[in-house]
Amino acid sequence: MAQVVVTTEKTLNASPEQVLEALGDYTGVRSRMLTEHFSEYDVREGGQGEGTVVHWKLAATSKRVRDCLITVSTPGPDQVVEKDTNSSMVTTWTVSPASEGAQVQIETTWNGAGGIGGFFERTFAPKGLQRIYDAQLTKLAAELTR
Repeated sequence: MAQVVVTTEKTLNASPEQVLEALGDYTGVRSRMLTEHFSEYDVREGGQGEGTVVHWKLAATSKRVRDCLITVSTPGPDQVVEKDTNSSMVTTWTVSPASEGAQVQIETTWNGAGGIGGFFERTFAPKGLQRIYDAQLTKLAAELTR
């Protein structure tokens, strides 16, 4: 099994503090950032940052659906980390100052499959997930200008 890594980033016209507050708002902003790839979104504990537990299903393709039970941590002042208790998937949102506002980087890692299936996963999954994250970042940018 090889580790699969997906990264994307975008500069948003908001302060890093505003972006981090929005990313930690699982009962509001985060639910509105979801694309059509997400279903069954449900905040099970908390709802604001550290300690939040949230469930969703992520349909990367019509045939590939992950059932995710996410625990949220904030290990540093500039990060929100989402660990899926149902798999090895970890998504880290890192926010840093940028000349035009805030730079948001998303990195997701997981242990990929072996064999030919793993080859296709490592080849195609990152591009699909990047598109989903890019759409979420566009929705986040819209939320921050409300």
